[in-house]
Amino acid sequence: MTSRIELRHLRTLNALRSAGSLIRAAQLLNLTQSALSHQIKLLEDLYGVPLFERKSVPIAFTATGTRLLQLADAVLPMVEEADRDALRLSQGSAGQLRVVLECHTCFDWLMPVMDEFRRRWPEVEIDLVSGFHSDPARLLRTSKADLVIGTQRLPAPEYAEFPLFRFEILAVLPPKHALHARKRLDARDFEGETLITYPVPEERIDLIREVLWPAKIGFTRRTAELTVAIVQLVASRRGLAALPNWGLKNYLDYDYVLGKRIGSKGLWNDLYVSAPANLQDKPYVRDFVRVIREQCARTLDGIQLLG
Repeated sequence: MTSRIELRHLRTLNALRSAGSLIRAAQLLNLTQSALSHQIKLLEDLYGVPLFERKSVPIAFTATGTRLLQLADAVLPMVEEADRDALRLSQGSAGQLRVVLECHTCFDWLMPVMDEFRRRWPEVEIDLVSGFHSDPARLLRTSKADLVIGTQRLPAPEYAEFPLFRFEILAVLPPKHALHARKRLDARDFEGETLITYPVPEERIDLIREVLWPAKIGFTRRTAELTVAIVQLVASRRGLAALPNWGLKNYLDYDYVLGKRIGSKGLWNDLYVSAPANLQDKPYVRDFVRVIREQCARTLDGIQLLG
């Protein structure tokens, strides 16, 4: 009997479960939503039953969908491990990844990513270049780092760029702030406020560069190196802040602080991995990017994977 199941079918169901929606699963697989829907429809036609409930949030799989996911859980890890082993044998696998973070809240999700990467590539030495860096890209140019995770783009041909995801930056207020009932904040709402930020140049802070400077808004600035310290200062009414949505989730869930959209459409930025061009085809570099995208699609609310 010839099986009607293909690896792409299993990967589709796995992505749908991880991402939690058709839109995010399509982003994870680098497909259009219509192409993904068509692929699922073909698979459902093979068995004559739906694979998941269309209106459930989060996605609830039917008995047939659950059985195929069990197959995916058994088969896909073996296929991926064999693929990595083949690449090790054909191209070698030893190497190092010295990672610089421009995005300081990325520590919240990067540690599990690094743990999974070490499991997949134990022979690749991966480490963080410690400290705050005013110009992380310079560490690439001077060969003091191998990867930069951040919003700064390096368009020069000697660098490779791997898109990760788009995220929203929220204004952070104490619960009893005068603006607590507002659905969103505009530039003028920051006039005369103390803005609590990481200790980086002002031109690298999205709220200042994209919102406050164009509107000529006056403010004072205070810095703290840790996200938890910034949130604590806001909660104790020392000022306001602006942080990525994923870095705030736990604090918002417990009403420790409030998160407000900035502007009518929100303040958004895109996150990338940048690397020297001679590393872009290294299997372990590409797999590191893949692990980030997969884990963040599964665990971070409110992000949009980039194609």
